[in-house]
Amino acid sequence: QSAVTVPRDFEGCSTLRKYFGQLHYLQSRIPMGAEQEAAVPVAWTEIFSGKTVTHEDIKYEQACILYNLGALHSMLGAMDKRVSEECAAGAFTYLRDHFPHSYSVDMSHQILNLNINLMLGQAQECLLEKSMLDNRKSFLVARISAQVVDYYKEACRALENSETASLLGKIQKDWKKLVQMKIYYFAAVAHLHMGKQAEEQQKFGERVIYFQSALDKLNEAIKLAKGQPETVQEALRFTMDVIGGKYNSAKKDNDFIYHEAVPALDTLQAVKGAPLVKALPVNPTDPAVTGPDIFAKLVPMAAHEASSLYSEEKAKLLRDVMAKIEAKNEVLDQFMDSMQLDPDTVDNLDMYNHIPPVLMEKCAALSVRPDTVKNLVQSMQVLSGVFTDVEASLKEIRDLLEEDEEQERKLQELLGRSPPGPRASPPCPALAEVSKECSKYLEVHEKASFTNTELHKAMNLHIGNLRLLSGPLEQVRAALPAPALTEDDKQVLQTLKRVLAKVQEMREQRAALEQQLREMIQKDDITTALVTADRSEMKKLFEEQLKKYDQIKVYLEQNLAAQENVLKALTDANVKYAAVRKALAEVEHKWNTTVQTLVASYEAYEDLMKKSQEGKDFYTDLEGKAAKLLEKARAACRAADAARQQLLEK
Repeated sequence: QSAVTVPRDFEGCSTLRKYFGQLHYLQSRIPMGAEQEAAVPVAWTEIFSGKTVTHEDIKYEQACILYNLGALHSMLGAMDKRVSEECAAGAFTYLRDHFPHSYSVDMSHQILNLNINLMLGQAQECLLEKSMLDNRKSFLVARISAQVVDYYKEACRALENSETASLLGKIQKDWKKLVQMKIYYFAAVAHLHMGKQAEEQQKFGERVIYFQSALDKLNEAIKLAKGQPETVQEALRFTMDVIGGKYNSAKKDNDFIYHEAVPALDTLQAVKGAPLVKALPVNPTDPAVTGPDIFAKLVPMAAHEASSLYSEEKAKLLRDVMAKIEAKNEVLDQFMDSMQLDPDTVDNLDMYNHIPPVLMEKCAALSVRPDTVKNLVQSMQVLSGVFTDVEASLKEIRDLLEEDEEQERKLQELLGRSPPGPRASPPCPALAEVSKECSKYLEVHEKASFTNTELHKAMNLHIGNLRLLSGPLEQVRAALPAPALTEDDKQVLQTLKRVLAKVQEMREQRAALEQQLREMIQKDDITTALVTADRSEMKKLFEEQLKKYDQIKVYLEQNLAAQENVLKALTDANVKYAAVRKALAEVEHKWNTTVQTLVASYEAYEDLMKKSQEGKDFYTDLEGKAAKLLEKARAACRAADAARQQLLEK
């Protein structure tokens, strides 16, 4: 009863551990397992679905207690000061490795893996925080942060599993988004400290690329952090200030002082995580935890002790096999990461058969506005007309002023003033004012003329694209670049896909064999045989019983041995694929650039129309002023001519 209504403190953890241990003692003596004579119904409520699940199996009771122990540890960890490297993963790890996963959906292998890696990730976060507060070396902090990323990546893989997604429902998306945000955030922290290490080593080019990478990853984290609490947003803003400041300072220093080449990020050695956290161990037979065995007098312990020894033999077998599998998996993961080959998008050929949705949307929008191009052309023509009128008026004013100057010069020559001296006739104030106004209008016109020229260039740049988007969809599709692959290129692609499929098949077979081995070990109970066996024959009995695993071990060995040949075939296929990959990448880049250019032309339309209207309004106003000034210039020139005539008559 105490274990069911356990207090949420460390005393509660102690109660759960004691009960778990006593259940272990009980089930080793009395047949309370599934379909055994003394089995009783055990009912618990699933945490995610809220359904009550009942099994007549004492191991189900143990599994649920263990699950709650892990959950309680995680709650206490969340409330505690974040300085401990021990974590709640131990209970979930023991549950995953020692109990069937079929009891309830929230005890599936993927859910337990998710829980384990979430706990390890958060514990490593605590250690990261402590190492930063203790001002540990930058490289160590980077490795600790990289390990946080590794734990959360494992958690993310578990979240992406289809069974996990259907079980968690809506919260799966929220959890996945949060975990992905943390992956990017702690990757940014790792690269920030790698940049600091580069700074300490005076590698200023490396410093720039690490800080730039940190900034890129932090921006991704900020995108994923929408909807998170203000404390998270505040932390992200603070980190942005730190990383942004570091990047700007490093880039400026390198640009103006050090002039070091900035290497590509993928040419630098990857930051290898440093796992410094450990799961709290679970030992169901530790008297210090479980207290005295309350069933000690019930049955002899010999069978139980022998069963425990056999369980340890099975565990050793599993550890040996898993060590080999994990070593091969690590090599495979690193190899595939270096190849950067995604089987689903290795050629991307299908995308060239369709107009992308963003472009379809623009075509659809223009189809209901058929006068788009016409309106733009008309607007350009009207603007050009007004511009020309203004230019003509200002030229005529300038010509009138020059003519007046010429007449004045001739008059001075006639009067015998050579070289010309002061004006023979008094200067006309109206002409001086006209000259001043004309200079002002010419200056304004000259500045506006540059803007007008740029606007026309922009219009001419976009008008062809707008015509294309307004036309038939076949023409739009034809305008988008598409790869031209030879038969040899297609054969190279097919070979690569076939080998990638082989890699995936090898992975899936390996995972299936591992799962099969785990299930065999879980179901392997020889207690009945141990009760009747002679103690002197135990070692021989164990050897006989463990032979049942030989066949699956052979299959696993064959799978692991095949990896070298598969990766060699993949390397060869990838070498031949290099030229095709480069060509496809270039076409994809051109395709994306073309799409972006067409979208930009659509989005520039309203701005062009607005600027065109502003230009028309400006030149219409200037035209009116220039026309008035032209009349004024004509009148002033007539008056000046009349004054010169009077002077000649005198």
